Amino acid sequence: MFTAFSTALSALSADETAIDVVGNNLANLNTTGYKASSVAFQDLVTQSIGAGLGDTQVGFGVGTPLTQRQFTQGAVQSTGGVLDAAIQGDGFFVTENSQGAQQFTRAGDFQTDSNGVLMTASGEYVQGWTENSSGVVDTNQPIGNIVVPTGTLTAPIATTAFSFDANLNAAAVSGQSDATFSEPMNVIDSLGNSHQLTITFTLDTTTPNQWDYSITVPGADVGDTGPQQLASGSLNFDSSGNLINPPASAGGIPVALTGLADQAADMNMTWNLYDASGAPAITQYSQASSTTASSQNGVAPASLTTVGISDGGQILASYSNGTQAVVGQLAIASIRNPQSLIATGNNNFEASEQTALPAIGLPNTGGRGDVVGGSLEASTVDIAKEFTNLIIYQRAYEVNAKVVTTVDQLSQDTVALKQ
Repeated sequence: MFTAFSTALSALSADETAIDVVGNNLANLNTTGYKASSVAFQDLVTQSIGAGLGDTQVGFGVGTPLTQRQFTQGAVQSTGGVLDAAIQGDGFFVTENSQGAQQFTRAGDFQTDSNGVLMTASGEYVQGWTENSSGVVDTNQPIGNIVVPTGTLTAPIATTAFSFDANLNAAAVSGQSDATFSEPMNVIDSLGNSHQLTITFTLDTTTPNQWDYSITVPGADVGDTGPQQLASGSLNFDSSGNLINPPASAGGIPVALTGLADQAADMNMTWNLYDASGAPAITQYSQASSTTASSQNGVAPASLTTVGISDGGQILASYSNGTQAVVGQLAIASIRNPQSLIATGNNNFEASEQTALPAIGLPNTGGRGDVVGGSLEASTVDIAKEFTNLIIYQRAYEVNAKVVTTVDQLSQDTVALKQ
């Protein structure tokens, strides 16, 4: 009879633990990246009563429940935060605390400190790769703290080549307005100043299917009073309107811009008339002369506007001139048995003695999940399931409490028999 006391008390203790787990799950209903825990009950050893071995077996109750964290995928919710990131699939973000211990988290609500170091909301350093002195993010190197640029001004890159896609009107008549066509082209010098070149095409009056060109720059750009000619020549087309001279083997037309008034370095540029595949960029068809696209490889100086995490875990810096540069890369750790991790608070986990060696690498490789930028992973707590469990554990506690009161009454009845 008295064994029933300890059996019922063990059940009360186990149910208390289970209710604690449910309460903790519900408390973290809105915790970013939280993984809900479940409870696993286990019985204690039984005793055999009577002469026959195993004929009558009575257990000693229930042992301390085991808690198991369920690393299922949480809903990925878009937040628009530039430094928010969520993992779609398996894996963890790798962090390092102030003591240098490696930790893991699924919470991607990151921020930066005053030095531009990427951190978690609770102050751990996010691990990955940062661009080196050559401006390259080398993911073959060991991981470390990620430092994002702050208040950076990019240096200008002088133009060395330009091109444009255009058509010159094959039906143009010499002396008419359609026999002349001009195209502006902005280029950048070594100081970051812009200069507008003007490429003027004029239908040749003596040679069929030939257009003469002239490239000029405003005189003010070179300290002169009038436009200065930088290059001139002729373009020839065949009977199908294809450019034949100069040929692709000529390597483009050299254009030199020297003696700039702003004291920038002399510019030696190439006007590319053919694309990478060898197709001519300029044609002569019976359509109005026009330009469809233009490009040049110079970059004006620009200030940093935003730094954000993109899909795939790349950290992109955006500049005022519309350019972007990869300045970092998040690392993802794949752990074969994540249930062995130890929760240390602040959405972080640490490896235990049973934890397999983490495989750290790029997102979406080696079985690791992908990173979704501008998003966060929601908690996996199912409120309906937790309320159901809460009712079950409450009923279990009540019935085992009833066992205690019943056995107590029986013990009192037994004592009364002696009187």
